[in-house]
Amino acid sequence: MKRFFQTIRNIFSIEDLRVRILNTIGFLIIFRLGSYIVIPGIDATHPSLTGGATEGILGLLNTFLGGSFSRASIFALGIMPYISASIIVQLLTFAVPYFQKLQKEGDSGRKRLNQFTRVLTIFITGFQSYAYLRGTIDPAAIIDPGFFFYFSAITILVAGTMFCMWLGERITDKGIGNGISVLIMIGIVSRLPLAVYDEAVINRGMSGALLFIIELIVLFAIVMGVIMLTQATRRIPIQYAKQVIGNKLYGGKRDFIPLKLNSAGVMPIIFAQALMFIPVLVVGIWKDTEIGASIGQTFSDPYSWQYSLVFALLILIFTFFYTAITINSNDIADNLKRNGGFVPGVKPGKQTAEFIDTVLSRITLPGALFLAIIAILPTFAVKLGVGQNFAQFFGGTSLLIMVGVILDTLQQIESYLLMRHYEGMMKSGRVKGRSQFAAA
Repeated sequence: MKRFFQTIRNIFSIEDLRVRILNTIGFLIIFRLGSYIVIPGIDATHPSLTGGATEGILGLLNTFLGGSFSRASIFALGIMPYISASIIVQLLTFAVPYFQKLQKEGDSGRKRLNQFTRVLTIFITGFQSYAYLRGTIDPAAIIDPGFFFYFSAITILVAGTMFCMWLGERITDKGIGNGISVLIMIGIVSRLPLAVYDEAVINRGMSGALLFIIELIVLFAIVMGVIMLTQATRRIPIQYAKQVIGNKLYGGKRDFIPLKLNSAGVMPIIFAQALMFIPVLVVGIWKDTEIGASIGQTFSDPYSWQYSLVFALLILIFTFFYTAITINSNDIADNLKRNGGFVPGVKPGKQTAEFIDTVLSRITLPGALFLAIIAILPTFAVKLGVGQNFAQFFGGTSLLIMVGVILDTLQQIESYLLMRHYEGMMKSGRVKGRSQFAAA
């Protein structure tokens, strides 16, 4: 306990880190306050809003957005449209030569891609806002359902999503952690106490106390498994050639490249989940048709086998996709060659890149499978009698996002501590975040 309080004092003794933490807290407070501001023209006291969306895919979406979806707040869509736009732009960088060229232009190209993403976010948010108002909000909750209401409500929802995107960027620049991921995590965490209360008191009660304790033990084991997945690495040994400069001998040291078992982190989960929300919002417009009702019924239940199968397949695809765009084996091989480094037994250059790519492919497959299995664990939990609200945290997307974001944030904090020559946060070793990647 003494070490814990000493670590807290060390954290707040670093001015830059203290300012970043306070900035993050301030931005998150603004985000949470905005989730309680109801869209003008909607009756906030209507039973359909006060009850909240707690079942099906809308309940899962409501968890990610911290309850703002069911409350019809100005942040009802959160940053989900921005994530969808990011997916589309990243896919274009593989399929369209113009976007491939922008990706290779460094900072200027990245800024241009960000502009495309923002513009696309506006269009996607406008489309999803109309689907949300027409397919999700009870018409009885709308005070005056006319053209002016829908126009103003869509404008407000678009502005709310853009403001959430701005908050995420400010957290990344001025705070701690990846802003977009932090906003999703804080929405999930805000729903956790209520989910635990419902499971312990309402679903189980005194007669089911033992079952609830068993659930907590199993949940703890799953959390440990998720942490192992996040921390696991495959180390590729590196040898640096000796060089004589003047009268001194340089190089000759040994190092390694740590390739993470799950190099993509939590992003495949976020991408896949964003795509799984689209059919429900789109079908809301054609919910009166036979095809629309059939598709809506299939994808509205996140615990159905059809939903779980598609969700798992998307996670597998996005894990390989995101790993491919974040880790470039050719760049790693070129950097090693320029610095006089090589993998023992492998020729520098092209063969080194092929070797790294082979190793990365072999470790990504089990990592992707493990990630997909954990993501659909809530389905099995519900089938075994766990309440749906608590099952969302019983593995699945919620747990993966929370663990990944928390580890990433702790790793950034520890980096500040080590730079100021303080002890790290863990006595047994360093905290490894999702973004940690060392190359020559």
